[in-house]
Amino acid sequence: MQKDNVFYPTNSPSSSFSSSLETVSLPELYDTSYTPATALIDNFLYSGVYILAGPPKTGKSFLMAQLAYHVAAGMEFFNHKVTPASVLYLSLEDNLVRLQKRFSRMFGVEGNANLYLATKAENLNQGLEEQLTDFLQSKPATKLIIIDTLQKIREFSSAAYSYASDYHIINLLKEIASRHNICIIVVHHTRKMEAEDKFDMISGTTGLLGAADGAMILQKKSRTDKRAQLNIVGRELPDQEIIIDFSPESCTWQFIRSNQQLWEEPKDMLLEQVAALVNSENKIWRGSATQMLQDLNIYDMKPHILTRKLNVNVDRLNNEYGIYYYNHHARIGSDITLQKLEAKTA
Repeated sequence: MQKDNVFYPTNSPSSSFSSSLETVSLPELYDTSYTPATALIDNFLYSGVYILAGPPKTGKSFLMAQLAYHVAAGMEFFNHKVTPASVLYLSLEDNLVRLQKRFSRMFGVEGNANLYLATKAENLNQGLEEQLTDFLQSKPATKLIIIDTLQKIREFSSAAYSYASDYHIINLLKEIASRHNICIIVVHHTRKMEAEDKFDMISGTTGLLGAADGAMILQKKSRTDKRAQLNIVGRELPDQEIIIDFSPESCTWQFIRSNQQLWEEPKDMLLEQVAALVNSENKIWRGSATQMLQDLNIYDMKPHILTRKLNVNVDRLNNEYGIYYYNHHARIGSDITLQKLEAKTA
C-alpha cells in the first residue's frame, strides 16, 4: 500500500471535524511503503528543509552558489556523490549584475541550463508558495531550491522572532518540500553570542532548528581567515564536520578534510538479492511477494514478512541500490514493482 508521508489539513468550511485520533497499528505501519527521503547529495543533503547559518560575510552565498552549480551539473560536492537535478536559486540580497560577475568568476561563462536564478520573490505568506508551486510545475526536474536569505521571505511583525512564528515558517516550507519531494535550503545568520552547541547560535528561536530537517553552520576563527568549518546535523544524515578553504581567485570553497568517518549501514543480504532482480538490461521486475520469494529461492520466509522488510527499507533501495520500489496491496495479495533508476553522475 503506497501512502504519502505527509498529512495536509484542510480549512475548508465543508470539511467535517473529528475529535478522534487517527491511529495506525504497528502491523499496518509495517505494511505501508512511504515515499523515500531522496538523497540529492549522498550523506549530505536529502529531501526536506535545511538551514545554512553563519556570521555575515563568511562566504555563505558563495557556498550556496557552488552547491547550486554542482547539483545542476551533477558534479561531486566536497567528496560526496551528487544526483543531477535542476536548481532554483533565489538570491534575494543580490542583483543580476552581481550574480553574472559571481558565477562567471566561479565557473566561467560556459553556463548550465539546469540552474535558474531570481533576485526577487514574494513573502512566504503573500504569494511565495504560489510562485514556487508554479515554477515546480513548469520545471518538474527541479529538486533543489535555495532561498538566500530567510529574512527576505518572512513577514515583519511583533511576533517575528517568537518560537511559534519561527516553527511556522519552516513548517510551511516543509509542506512545499514534502509535496514535491524536493530539498529547500534557507540561508540565515548566527547571533554574535557564543554557545556551547554551535547550532544554538542560529539567530532566532529554537523553533527554526526544531522544525527543520537539518542544519549547517559555516564558521571561521576570524573574518579574514580563508579556512572555515562546516558543521552539519540532520534527521537523515550523520553529524559531520568538514574543513574547507576559500579560494579568492575563483571564489569557491575547496574541500580539505572531514573530521569524521561516515558510518555506513552493514550490507543486508536480502536487499542485495532483491537488487539483483533488476539491472541495466532488465530494468523492471513485477510480481507478487510469493513470486519474488520463488525467484530468490527463499523458502523459509512468509510473503508478508518480505514485503514488510522491503517497506521499511525503501530508502536504502532508492539511495544505495538505485531502485524504485512500489508495493500495491491488492485483495489477492501484494503487487510489487522494482525499477532500476538511471545511474547517478558524480
